[in-house]
Amino acid sequence: MIFLDVDGVLIPFRGRSVGGQRPSGGAGNPLLDRLDPADGQRLLALDGELVWATTWMAEANEIVSPRLGLPALPVVGWPDDDEEAEHGLHWKTVFLARWTAGRPFVWLDDETTGADRRWVAAHHPGPALLHRVDPAVGLTDADFAVVRRWLGQRHVTA
Repeated sequence: MIFLDVDGVLIPFRGRSVGGQRPSGGAGNPLLDRLDPADGQRLLALDGELVWATTWMAEANEIVSPRLGLPALPVVGWPDDDEEAEHGLHWKTVFLARWTAGRPFVWLDDETTGADRRWVAAHHPGPALLHRVDPAVGLTDADFAVVRRWLGQRHVTA
């Protein structure tokens, strides 16, 4: 399972060139011009089920997926409660770890920290890679290499 955030991961906070391509309209959001269509193929090539873990919710399938050439993906439905995250943890951490029901997962987000990695290591029974993406530049070849290496190591030890 590979959890995907959108803002800061697929849409970097700093503009980037995507091979001179002009997007086919940003649905009113000029930041959508920062999506790199090549990311879709690179994500599909990863050995894992892609899942949206973003506050975009269903709009990720409606707006982001088509621009990346992705099919409709499962979407994590965030709880509506006002429960505070444990001190120092990202608000998604505990919920995502529970959502996986102990299965291995990768989480690509721009806001994870060492506190999230330590909590998951202590409370999640399966392997997990919480990979922080630099929000200024979004996903890079180096990020994909880290994920592919981790996924490959999982197959060697399985």
